[in-house]
Amino acid sequence: MTIDSEAGAIRVTTLPSGLKIVTERMDRVETVSFGAYVASGTRNEDASQNGVSHFLEHMAFKGTERRSAAEIAEAVENVGGHINAYTAREQTAYYVKLLKEDLDLGADIIGDILTHSTFLPEELERERGVILQEIGQANDTPDDIIFDHFQEAAYPSQPMGRPVLGTEEIVRNMTRADISGYMRSHYAAGNVVVAATGALEHDRVVDLVQKHFADLPSDMPKTPAPGLYTGGEFREERDLDQVHIVLGFPAVGYSDPDYYPAMLLSTLLGGGMSSRLFQEIREKRGLVYSIYSFAAPYVETGLFGIYAGTGESEAAELVPVTLEELQRVQIDAEAVELRRARAQVKASLLMSMESTGSRCEQLSRQLQIFDRIIPTAETIAHVEAVTVDDIRRVAGRIFRGVPTLAAMGPAQRVPGLSAITNRLAA
Repeated sequence: MTIDSEAGAIRVTTLPSGLKIVTERMDRVETVSFGAYVASGTRNEDASQNGVSHFLEHMAFKGTERRSAAEIAEAVENVGGHINAYTAREQTAYYVKLLKEDLDLGADIIGDILTHSTFLPEELERERGVILQEIGQANDTPDDIIFDHFQEAAYPSQPMGRPVLGTEEIVRNMTRADISGYMRSHYAAGNVVVAATGALEHDRVVDLVQKHFADLPSDMPKTPAPGLYTGGEFREERDLDQVHIVLGFPAVGYSDPDYYPAMLLSTLLGGGMSSRLFQEIREKRGLVYSIYSFAAPYVETGLFGIYAGTGESEAAELVPVTLEELQRVQIDAEAVELRRARAQVKASLLMSMESTGSRCEQLSRQLQIFDRIIPTAETIAHVEAVTVDDIRRVAGRIFRGVPTLAAMGPAQRVPGLSAITNRLAA
């Protein structure tokens, strides 16, 4: 028996196993995106297995009982399709994009790699080397690895603060049993949403999922511990041309009433070339090449951050000017800025709806977080309802929190965390 809910072109079916299937028919396209989205990621890992979600994502493509790694890639590319995956802190995704007539193949392959992967020893050793190369590349990319250090400083000694890729030591020692055991305990039917969008029929997708995902285990994993923001400081002196800085604060999760004001605050403050930070710090003062802000919501917690890359001599001026902008926006955020930010957010949302892949991600995430599909009109109404007073209030709520600082490069002139805290309290 299935439970159906329907709103326009979107339909949701929940199978007896707990697996949810969501589809959206898009009549003007000739393609279909199909993905399995697992509500499991870095935050679900024990300290001794950090990186196992990402290792598993890699290994899922390295052969099943019916297909070798080469055959998986060839089957999709022989019909002109695209297959990929990603690991995040709260989700791991496996997806394909194909012509509409090849939907059956896509469902077969994604179901196959999630239920019948073999994790052959020779493939595991080969992929271990690939992941170690990936970790090395990230460590050699300061404007990438600085975010891992920022996350760890914000959430120290807990899963939310650990790197998605894991560490070299743990990856070197990870076993086949570690990976297969993690898959059995976390890739449960009730922990998976299958999403498909494009030129499709919902009932046909349900039939395919029932056929190809039937062997998913049924026991649900334990709920991960909540992320507890602490805040702190990370510094690493490196011989670099630039110092890379991330300054952040505790923010809001998806279900917080201030989610939409925080999203608009991020856009207004540092979301584009017209934003406050870009205009004041790059255009007027020439202190940076790159500066932007970001809001990173999670299920029950969240971060708000500002990234900047600057020269050694400019770093001493950059941070005080940034802090001044964080204080000013609490007082003088203007209606014209909010209108511009609102237009950017709405346009981004509506443009993303034209992509079958983006829609799969949006629909799956809504089901996993809210257990319902949120109509686009409802989202836009929330965005429209945010006022200038909301922006100022939420800026005060966020920027008066305990800060986190991560700095890498020639960072001697970057003020310390205590100086930043004192400046914001003034």
